[in-house]
Amino acid sequence: MSKKIMIVDDATFMRLMIKDILVKNSYEIAAEANDGLEAVEKYKETRPDAVILDITMPNMDGLTTLVEIKKHDPDAKVIICSAMGQESIVIEAIKAGASDFIVKPFHADRILKALQKTVGL
Repeated sequence: MSKKIMIVDDATFMRLMIKDILVKNSYEIAAEANDGLEAVEKYKETRPDAVILDITMPNMDGLTTLVEIKKHDPDAKVIICSAMGQESIVIEAIKAGASDFIVKPFHADRILKALQKTVGL
């Protein structure tokens, strides 16, 4: 059974690129969101196996979104995918419960390795 993944990024092209990688590798897209507020609601509706989450977004940033999702589901698997790879942000994300941190730009295999480690296939 394929794993359901939610993609959260305010850049449409980034969501499409990640979606393409996932679909080609037998993952199912549970939902897409372009900001943190929408992501929290869609997480509650779809209960994905994992979330790939950007940090810099309108309305609610990724770190706040991560905390909100974890409040709703402490077992949520969230992979941060951001151009902001400063050590302090990576540490903050991991402390908040992120399963992994991917720095943009990335190669497809980096996304797949993070998902394999987090949820398997």
